[in-house]
Amino acid sequence: MIQDLTTGKPEQVLWRFSLPMFGSVIFQQLYNIADSVIAGKFAGEDALAAVGASYPITMIFMAIAVGCNIGCSVVISQLFGAKETVRMKTAVNTALIASLAVSLILTAVGLFFSPAMMRAIRTPDNIFSDADLYLKIYIGGFAFLFFYNIATSIFTALGDSKTPLYFLIGSSLGNIFLDWLFVAIFHWGVAGVAWATFLAQGVACLLAMGTLLLRLKRLETDGPSQAFSREMLLRIGRIAIPSVLQQSFVSVGNIFIQSLINGFGSSVIAGYSAAIKLNTFTITSFTTLANGLSSFSAQNIGAGKLDRIHRGFRAGLVLALVVAAVFFACYFFAGGAAISLFMEENTGLALDTGVEFLRVASPFYFVISVKLMADGVLRGVGDMKAFMASTFTDLILRVLLAYLFALGFGMGTLGVWLSWPVGWVISAVMSFLFYAKGHWKPSSLQELPEDPLAKVAEDITAAAVAAEDEEG
Repeated sequence: MIQDLTTGKPEQVLWRFSLPMFGSVIFQQLYNIADSVIAGKFAGEDALAAVGASYPITMIFMAIAVGCNIGCSVVISQLFGAKETVRMKTAVNTALIASLAVSLILTAVGLFFSPAMMRAIRTPDNIFSDADLYLKIYIGGFAFLFFYNIATSIFTALGDSKTPLYFLIGSSLGNIFLDWLFVAIFHWGVAGVAWATFLAQGVACLLAMGTLLLRLKRLETDGPSQAFSREMLLRIGRIAIPSVLQQSFVSVGNIFIQSLINGFGSSVIAGYSAAIKLNTFTITSFTTLANGLSSFSAQNIGAGKLDRIHRGFRAGLVLALVVAAVFFACYFFAGGAAISLFMEENTGLALDTGVEFLRVASPFYFVISVKLMADGVLRGVGDMKAFMASTFTDLILRVLLAYLFALGFGMGTLGVWLSWPVGWVISAVMSFLFYAKGHWKPSSLQELPEDPLAKVAEDITAAAVAAEDEEG
């Protein structure tokens, strides 16, 4: 259902809109985690390490999809909030055509360079072939993943956060079943994990795109929309390209960190793989809530209702802090139980590695939630410079400090984990200050204090007009 986010009590509107999105990310991350759990339980530690080793490379492709998702969502939300339905449909058409071209190019490049990318991150020989196979199957289905994300972004831009949830529930349950069937029953190993994701994502993509096209066809407009618009592509690109660069930069940074981790052996890789999947569950939850705030902010800035954006930020932050408390409690106090879900044996270096990471990172979930919600507003209102500045600071610090602590100071893996909190704290302060200063407010929409002289002038003018009317 298409929903106008510019009316109603901001807190209630945002929570009703964001909670189905949060439900979506829970199911999405459940099947991502299921890949690793089933690989570790039924195919062994090396299979878990193989899936984990290819993870930062798959995240580069995912980063491009997410960046394009953000660009489409912000522009379409702004046009929908401004009630420019014809131009909004043109933006959708343009986004779909551009997405087709980008996804096909990336698929070809990824398949060709897959072995080289795995060698570049120093993937150990004992897991190289499985990691490369997983990556190739994943990239083969990348177009499905790309278009599913674009469809989801358009639904949320139009205020509909429930339809993507329904598709994702079906996709997640199907993926988990296929994981179990292909790995536990058919014994396909890592290939079974990859094919399960390929098939489940493909079905979800086709259903989501079909529903979206039907929904848009029924949406009444004052005139025909364009099939493709260069002006609209540039407008989307102004948001999407910085978002893609930001997301890709994060993924490239994660590749450096993965390369560092790979030097500690397959057991550490397996433990890190399990922990980073759980950590990603948390961060993606915050990011999803922030994306809801982005759509809310974009619609309201399109409608010129700046006061609602501030109230929306406060409401979103409360929700994010509650989520942070839940994840902190689970990971800090029950990290061993969480990591053991991925392991055949509940002892050893892999388990210790994962638990150590979670105990270092989880207390700072409260900090990163503040950053990501402020980022949600900055993206929604189009202040991409501020958004990128804080995010790049976080990543650069994390990568540099990971190498400095681990190798320079000889702290080993603990040094890598400590780089997360430092980067999060500094970037969170930056993002919040950018939001609080409000440099993103268009001057024409600034809420200025009322000028008493201007009010007097208005009253005199109104009185003169009324007198002329009476004389006429």
